[in-house]
Amino acid sequence: MPERRPPPLPAPFGLIAEPFYRVAVGWRNRGFDSGRRVTRLPVPVVSVGNISVGGTGKTPMVMRIVEWLLGAGRRPVIAMRGYGARPGAASDEEAEYRGRFQDVPIVAQADRLGGLRPVLAGKKADCVVLDDGFQHRFIARDLDIVLIDATRSPFDDRCLPAGWLREPVGSLRRAGVVVVTHAEAVSESEISHLTSHISDLVPRVPIFVARHEWSGIRVATRAEASVREVSEPVEWFHGRPVVAASGIGNPGAFIAGLESAGARVLGAVARRDHHEWTRADVDEVRGRLRGVADAVVVTTEKDWVKLKRLSLSGLVVARPVLAMGLGKDEERFAQRIMQTVPAPY
Repeated sequence: MPERRPPPLPAPFGLIAEPFYRVAVGWRNRGFDSGRRVTRLPVPVVSVGNISVGGTGKTPMVMRIVEWLLGAGRRPVIAMRGYGARPGAASDEEAEYRGRFQDVPIVAQADRLGGLRPVLAGKKADCVVLDDGFQHRFIARDLDIVLIDATRSPFDDRCLPAGWLREPVGSLRRAGVVVVTHAEAVSESEISHLTSHISDLVPRVPIFVARHEWSGIRVATRAEASVREVSEPVEWFHGRPVVAASGIGNPGAFIAGLESAGARVLGAVARRDHHEWTRADVDEVRGRLRGVADAVVVTTEKDWVKLKRLSLSGLVVARPVLAMGLGKDEERFAQRIMQTVPAPY
């Protein structure tokens, strides 16, 4: 299991500040619970979020839901904050969504409600999928999907800044569905223990277990100003020396995936979530590769959006193609989405 990150503030400072944070969160949620400042849109809204800071798999989950909606003839719009975007440029996740869904409207701004209004007024969408929407309660939702990373149980964590929880675990009572993600990174007994805890807290909420699956690899090489890409099976990693370069919320799970695929991980260049990669970062990666024949850089799709702007001459960069797999429960989960977003009338 990936090592737990140290809290944002060291003890005892975090422990002193945590009660004040919890009071502020509680006050804010009570306001939303009463309906203040909450707007009901004229179309169904599905929210995907979490209660902790860091990557739980929101982007692949949103993609899976949008694929189901498109396959059923719906016209979704994705709404997100666009965290980490540079002026005039798309954020990491926005660029991923635009690359996958060229005809799906995407609203990426802090005022999601303001961004959605013209899209809905123009009849460009008949449903909304909120990315990272559990704490964004200004928009009423018909289904709240909350993701919990199996490698970082919220029951063993504390609220900011003593830990990494955005809200107390009791906030899961607002959820309509709970999905335990990164199940591939822990044992079945750990999954059972976690789902039992969740079930005790929210006995009437359905719980699904999802695995992050790599369906393939995109391998890019740069020659002069152009980038050449080829697709390879996951087995391409077997025995291959790699350096993991990532700016994501849970780099441990990413490295664990490489090891499971048979890669020989030489080291990792890990940065904060939404990191803006620099030439100095690339130089560090090159240093990790130096002297190792056939070594490649492995990064994530959202990191590649930024890395490919830099000078990568001579480097081979691979990105796993990530999908969210729900196994035998996939059909039941998809039905829950379709019940929330019925056919247009």
